[in-house]
Amino acid sequence: MQEELSGMSGPYDPYGSYAAAPAGADAVLAGLDPEQRAVATALTGPVCVLAGAGTGKTRAITHRIAYGVRSGVYQPQQVLAVTFTARAAGEMRGRLRQLGADGVQARTFHSAALRQLQYFWPRAVGGEVPRLLERKVQLVAEAAARTGLRVQRTELRDLTGEIEWCKVTQIVPDDYPAAVAKTGREAPRDPAEIARVYATYEQTKRDRGVIDFEDVLLLTAAILEDRPEIAERVRAQYRHITVDEYQDVSPLQQRLLDQWTAGGASLCVVGDASQTIYSFTGATPEYLLHFRTRHPDATVVKLVRDYRSSPQVVHLANGLLAQARGQAAQHRLELVSQREAGPEPEYAEYPDEPTEAESTAHRIRKLLDSGVRASEIAVLFRTNGQSEVYEQALSDLGLPYQLKGAERFFERPEVREAGVLLKGAARAASDPLTADEPDLAGQVRAVLATRGFTATPPAGSGAVRERWESLAALVRLAEEFEAGRRSAGESTDLAAYVAELDARAAAQHAPAVEGVTLASLHAAKGLEWDAVFLVGLSEGTLPIIYAKTDEQVEEERRLLYVGVTRARQHLMLSWALSRSPGGRASRRPTRFLDGLRPGSGTARAGSRGGRGGVEHGEARASRRAPRGPVTCRVCGRTLTEAVERKLRRCEGCPSSMDEALYERLRAWRAAQAKKQGAPAYVVFTDATLMAIAEDVPADERELSRISGVGAMKLDKYGAAVLSLCAGEELVDVVSDETADGLVGEPTEPA
Repeated sequence: MQEELSGMSGPYDPYGSYAAAPAGADAVLAGLDPEQRAVATALTGPVCVLAGAGTGKTRAITHRIAYGVRSGVYQPQQVLAVTFTARAAGEMRGRLRQLGADGVQARTFHSAALRQLQYFWPRAVGGEVPRLLERKVQLVAEAAARTGLRVQRTELRDLTGEIEWCKVTQIVPDDYPAAVAKTGREAPRDPAEIARVYATYEQTKRDRGVIDFEDVLLLTAAILEDRPEIAERVRAQYRHITVDEYQDVSPLQQRLLDQWTAGGASLCVVGDASQTIYSFTGATPEYLLHFRTRHPDATVVKLVRDYRSSPQVVHLANGLLAQARGQAAQHRLELVSQREAGPEPEYAEYPDEPTEAESTAHRIRKLLDSGVRASEIAVLFRTNGQSEVYEQALSDLGLPYQLKGAERFFERPEVREAGVLLKGAARAASDPLTADEPDLAGQVRAVLATRGFTATPPAGSGAVRERWESLAALVRLAEEFEAGRRSAGESTDLAAYVAELDARAAAQHAPAVEGVTLASLHAAKGLEWDAVFLVGLSEGTLPIIYAKTDEQVEEERRLLYVGVTRARQHLMLSWALSRSPGGRASRRPTRFLDGLRPGSGTARAGSRGGRGGVEHGEARASRRAPRGPVTCRVCGRTLTEAVERKLRRCEGCPSSMDEALYERLRAWRAAQAKKQGAPAYVVFTDATLMAIAEDVPADERELSRISGVGAMKLDKYGAAVLSLCAGEELVDVVSDETADGLVGEPTEPA
């Protein structure tokens, strides 16, 4: 069994005396900073590494494994390192080999589970392992047909995604409609219909004797749960388990991990709740955030020294998280740049999207002329549908590019299909689709309507929305092409437009070995560049318009944070006031930059239902202290814990709290909470009251410096709190109208 699981060439006794030579073990620790060294030397679990962007987490955990192997504490064949992508696993294996830790298994969850399933299935179930489906789409289409549901080809990916989400979150078909309602998830169509397709899909798999990738995890976990003797053999094999990107673990993956570690395996997890951007796939930071609750004796190490980004980039990243709300925000890490100073982030506002793209391309050319390599420049956007205008702008200047995470615009199936239809309509002497349309754009709309294009976008996200965005881009191109030809005094028709599309497609198919990267923010996770352009940063795009709940909006904020932290030195942020040239300037920049970009106001405590929650005004901004690294006012250490940051001191440093003031504040808060009919923390949390009593403010500005006293609460409660701090007695300081305004506001971090 050990041979099968570890890949060794000979038998191996996990309890035997084999050990890696300890010679040179300390050399593994050379070059690590104090926190990384603390990770590397914490060889017995449980260990939780909270690692901010650019802080060298992979370096820390690979050196930890290598140090354990080379010091003789770990047997390499007893170590399993798990991550989420084959690329990350390959990188980890390469680093471990360089560090002299050959024999360690570094795999994805699915790869590790599949090896175990293949080995134990004949013993646990008998016969061959069911055939693994490479792609679900065809079977999902068949399941939809069997339920009598007519599904467009473009909807299949969304249905498949919903089924995958259900399986990794362990939701059975009958419970899907209730789960959608509870989570606020945007279902691509009627939840009851999706539940029927899901149930039929599972039955079809059973009938065919096949399994999908989620089943690999589910069946492996079930075998380990049902067969103790098999579970013991796996646990004897892997005594030391490391999980990277732990904030992205799903309930199903955690279920399997619990089985792997149930025998007392030493567990080390690494993650950053502020980089949770895949909750739509079932990922959740809950297990990372509650790791210390599950493992009270855990060693916790925080990596906050940022080696990737300049102080200017890091300052903006910290500012983004400082305005965040929700559970993940309470555990945010305050990064401290270790690099030399660089240029300040630049902000640019443009009248329309084409101008934004063209200007971005010109700025990229200037960077190239200054010596920055094309491969060290990236343009990042929220959705793949935004790529076309940037592909075109770069092509117009002859700048090479590569598209990550999506097909090039003119290679997308819906665009190629549309091109064929438009060519057919252009060749026809009299096409009934376009006969009643006097202008080119109307003719293009009429042709694309046969493939599902509508004047308004479909609700929700996913493949159907992405397809619509691609077709909408073709319509916009027609509008711009027609306007340009008319201004030049040239006639235009459908045939000329088709010729223009062919020319653009040919130009964009030119091979590019060294090119600027175009990618969505999701596809950029784990990558970095010298220069990053974050484009399209307007409300409705970021946060995306279908982000409805507070948590969905906060995930959009984290997505922008990931984008910002991809930049090493140059960071450019831009947005457009309208979609097309001459359009109404109705857009505004994303709320996430309020209070951070020059000339903007201060972000309010939160936004509900995905709507605005931003107050502008220099007067309001001047009342708030600038956000940045918070240091202990006693010992000077940089603080990262939410409560410590509120108190502005380390938990172990002596308190200077005015106990009498604290009790007066608590009594006043209780009265306000009772009047509002809301919990006390809605007024102020205990930590905020303690911070006020420890560092007693003398005026409104000093009060505004205390974390948890936002602009709104400053207005509503500031006078009362300052009066209490001055020793005055209060009877009633909050009107009914004012009190009602706070009921139901988002809970502040503790």
